[in-house]
Amino acid sequence: MTIRLAGILIGLGITAVLVLWSLIPGAYNYAFGPPAEKPAYYVFKEKPVAPEGGFSFDGPLGKWDYAQLQRGYAVYKQVCSACHGLKYVAFRNLQELGYTDAQVRAEAATWNVPGIDPNTGEATTRPGEPTDYFPDPYPNNVAAAAANNNAIPPDLSLMTKARKDGTNYVYSLLNGYVDPDPEKLAKAQEQGFETPMGLYFNPWFSNVNLAMPPQLYPDLITYDDGTEATVPQMSADIAAFLTWTAEPSLIQRKQTGWFVIAFLIFATGLAFLSYKQIWAGKKSKTK
Repeated sequence: MTIRLAGILIGLGITAVLVLWSLIPGAYNYAFGPPAEKPAYYVFKEKPVAPEGGFSFDGPLGKWDYAQLQRGYAVYKQVCSACHGLKYVAFRNLQELGYTDAQVRAEAATWNVPGIDPNTGEATTRPGEPTDYFPDPYPNNVAAAAANNNAIPPDLSLMTKARKDGTNYVYSLLNGYVDPDPEKLAKAQEQGFETPMGLYFNPWFSNVNLAMPPQLYPDLITYDDGTEATVPQMSADIAAFLTWTAEPSLIQRKQTGWFVIAFLIFATGLAFLSYKQIWAGKKSKTK
């Protein structure tokens, strides 16, 4: 028993020494050491911003703006789909945007999806069906990199969930191709900052040098509802659409949350009244 207890104490002592050995130097450097040096591009970094008026689905009472989602789909189809896929979204899901079954079938048929030639067994393409998923624009990552300055365009299905403040990030990024501030640029260049040939300055990108060139220009597309296709408008519409692709149940989840809160309030009140009823005739013991 004594040997076992001694072994336990020795083990705990060694563990404590190792923890302190690794903790104390780091805590000392954090408290008294020089601040961590930030990269040269950090001076340009901007936090994502929302469009004027925000999005319809913001807040606990938010709702989808189906006209905006349909416009966002138009931006994706006519602009983004050339390089980015939506591999987790099926054509049938477009019914959730307000399209009829016939419209979904007609829309799916405008896309070419991978298929197999029944006569030769060779790979081919065929018109899409509602049960198909949006096709990738490139057959593999090698082809994607070769066509995009060695950068592989990411799939957009979950993009707004993969980035912090994702909806506003997408809006800010697409609307954020600007010239760097001259004063900040001079300061950053002293630390070796530059935007290499083939990259584009965007203060909302992680390292501000982005391989994707500006994609949106005024009147680039024509909206079916007559909305003017400005760059901020298209940026907001595609950001809303990608929020839906990443979390189509967002509004249902918020609505369910209100019912859950109401039920919990009711159950809490019921439990309190039951408690009062059960112990109504009991007297507490006094000393």
